[in-house]
This record gives sequence, C-alpha cells and structure tokens, in this order.
Amino acid sequence: MQEVIEKAVEVLRRGGLILYPTDTVWGIGCDATNSAAVEKVYALKGSQDKKRMLVLVDTVDNVSRYTGRVPEVAWQLMEFATGPLTLILPGACGVAPELVPEENTLGVRVPDHEFCRSLLRKFRRPLVSTSANFSGEASPCRFGEINRGIIDGVDYVIPQQYEKGATGKPSSIVSIGPGGEVKVIRE
Repeated sequence: MQEVIEKAVEVLRRGGLILYPTDTVWGIGCDATNSAAVEKVYALKGSQDKKRMLVLVDTVDNVSRYTGRVPEVAWQLMEFATGPLTLILPGACGVAPELVPEENTLGVRVPDHEFCRSLLRKFRRPLVSTSANFSGEASPCRFGEINRGIIDGVDYVIPQQYEKGATGKPSSIVSIGPGGEVKVIRE
C-alpha cells in the first residue's frame, strides 16, 4: 500500500488528479488548496457546481483548520454518526476559492477507510472528494461502474483492491449554520 500512496501523493503535489476509493463511493480527488487542480476536476466532470465538491481530512481535529469556528453541534454529530457523514460548515478557509460557494461554506468529511486515511496522513492537506462521474450521471458504487472517460481523464488510478470497506452509498449530508442550526440535506 505504501508504494501506491507515495505515487498518489506525488501526483497530488504536482497538481494532478487521482481516482480513488473512499468509505462511500469512488472519488475524483486533487489537492484542495490548489486552484488549478480544482479547476481540472470541474473540467473533467463538466460541472462548476461548488456545492457538489467536498474535502476529506484525516482527523476530526483538522475539520476546524478549514472551516474556522465549528459549532458545538457539529462535534456532537461527528462523535455519534453511525455512518459516513459530510458536514457543510460555515467559514470556509485554507482551501482553493474555487471550492467555496457564495455562502462561504465547506463540505468536510473524515473518512472511515484505511486507504483514505493513510493517503491523507501522508499528503498532509485536505483532499477534494467528488463522485467519479460526469455531471448529471449516477455516482458509481464500485470501480467497474466508472465511465472510461473519467478513468482516462485522471493522472493516477488507485488499484481497485483498495476499495475494500466502502459502503457503495453516498454519505449523509448535514448543513450546520453559524448559530448551530441543523438542516439534513441527504440521509
């Protein structure tokens, strides 16, 4: 696994795109702090929807590094979540502006997936995570469902043996307002 992670980190650091398994579905990823890389993801997917791309971080502690002040309810939701949970939090910071919608929020998730966490620890930056599909198409649950155009459009494809442990379903999404208001976007 270490060799695969080293190669992925090398590609990410030079602004490339990777196709990788997460705890949910396969994702297209790049360095979330690199504007040019984020633009490449939008171009590949055929989308400019800033509300559709989130970032993965390796630990709960790193959530606040990219979202400013995290409302207390967010910490509670992360602690008691029983499955993959993406939080949309106010005060996006430290990421490429191309990821931040008008309302200045950022979707963040800490994946429960051995490969992803190892990659994030080695990379030491947030990683863009958006489903590995063209805009308007269904999210692929497994590697075999990914459109060939997506596979050919990235710089490095993580071997599919690392998809072990993925749920094959998108995460739940909860938006949390600056005052702690909670809104379930997707269960």
